[in-house]
Amino acid sequence: MAKLTKKQKEALSKVEKGRIYNLSEGSALVKEVNTAKFDASVDIAVRLGVDPRKANQMVRGVVSLPHGTGKDVKVLALVTPDKEAEAKAAGADYVGLDEYLDKIKSGWTDVDVIVTMPAVMGKLGPLGRVLGPRGLMPNPKSGTVTMEIGKAVTEVKAGKIDFKVDKYGIIHAAIGKVSFDADKLRENAQELISTLIKMKPTAAKGTYVKSIYLSSTMSPGIAIDTKSVN
Repeated sequence: MAKLTKKQKEALSKVEKGRIYNLSEGSALVKEVNTAKFDASVDIAVRLGVDPRKANQMVRGVVSLPHGTGKDVKVLALVTPDKEAEAKAAGADYVGLDEYLDKIKSGWTDVDVIVTMPAVMGKLGPLGRVLGPRGLMPNPKSGTVTMEIGKAVTEVKAGKIDFKVDKYGIIHAAIGKVSFDADKLRENAQELISTLIKMKPTAAKGTYVKSIYLSSTMSPGIAIDTKSVN
């Protein structure tokens, strides 16, 4: 087991063992217990009472965080020439089609999100082996396959994120940086949780939101009272 540094021990001591914090308290505490020397990401993990193996209990969607993620999201717009100006005006970092398809075939994936048009999806199919494992394959449900390219790019740049429950029934998402005000972290977390609650599958029985944890890179997890977010 790795030896804890003085800073890590100090951070752990601030999180009361066995205590469950309300969302406001947790949002403030996650800033205090950060030990990273950089502007670390703040992450949320929400365990849901669903069985992801069953299609009628899959939870997947998108949410626009009111204060963004604090991350400079690199967007590739794979579009036909008539949509290039729209994509560039919206702030896409890379815009084009065939030349970027060739780069992806060669293993290039130095982007965070790919936005494209329905007519282009046929060309992306063969690249599923490269894009799929990296979570880069555009999807109509996440709004990344659309004719409204400018709108899609703008939303992604502003803090729109997609989420999907993993095989353990947990949603993981970045909701900001430790440099954010505690209120902004709280509001971002609340927006995601509210969206998850609205998406509760009718087939899910019993307790839906089982647990919530906030953490930053290299920091201890902070348990959040699920009743404080409903």
